[in-house]
Amino acid sequence: MSSLVLKTRGLVSAMGSRSVHLSAACNKRTMPDPVDHATGLEKYELLAKQAGNEDPFFLKSFARGVGTKENPNIVNAMDNYRMVGCVCSEDDTSIKWMWLCEGSPKRCECGYWFKLKSHPAPDKYKLPL
Repeated sequence: MSSLVLKTRGLVSAMGSRSVHLSAACNKRTMPDPVDHATGLEKYELLAKQAGNEDPFFLKSFARGVGTKENPNIVNAMDNYRMVGCVCSEDDTSIKWMWLCEGSPKRCECGYWFKLKSHPAPDKYKLPL
């Protein structure tokens, strides 16, 4: 073998393995705001939550109040009727369902009264884009 090949082999064996250097480029990319990508009912809900209304479609449950005929529990809805479930006692394993209609309070089997309060639904032709 020639002396050049021997010198090259000696140099490679002296260096050992070649190190790989990678730099982590710091890309400060963030996810875009979800409101910018949403349309229709989703955007309506996100804008309502930004405005402070955490339940714009009245989906969260609530604890019963006094529930008398003179002071019934108010159930909010975006229509003039709604199905309501009542857990009459803490030990119950089932829910008692009933339909509420606007203008007529209804009494549950456990004795609590409920009344529907109708709210205007968002106009589907005027929803934010």
